[in-house]
Amino acid sequence: MKALTLTAAAAVIALTACSGAYAASEWKKMDTAAGEVFADDNGMTLYTFRNDTPGVSNCYDSCADAWPPFIADAGATDKGAWTLVTRTDGSQQWALGGMPLYFWAGDAAPGDVTGDGVGGVWDAARPADKAKAPATTAGTGYTY
Repeated sequence: MKALTLTAAAAVIALTACSGAYAASEWKKMDTAAGEVFADDNGMTLYTFRNDTPGVSNCYDSCADAWPPFIADAGATDKGAWTLVTRTDGSQQWALGGMPLYFWAGDAAPGDVTGDGVGGVWDAARPADKAKAPATTAGTGYTY
């Protein structure tokens, strides 16, 4: 019984540690081989997905396994161009200029930008992106 209790406690600790691996409320600018990008407080590069729309994440299931969302800490609030998007599970994901932000599972170390350009739909989030909140004209599908 004691061994079972210790095993269960270890599992809870491990799951808690893993579940918070991509949750944060801080970000920073970093100089990388691909130029200046935004990263989380651990230096891991943040990315945007061209198949998302402002305020809506379209990356779930196997997509989110490869591109974990940048989940906000509980109680986080919008900060200028940095806003929150509600995911289908109710969690809050950080967005820049309305576009949800992600990590790339292929980045192994702080400052890596190996996800930039993947599939022609993933881009490293850059400081210039703050001003790019796309506006869509109803009915046209065009963005300005």
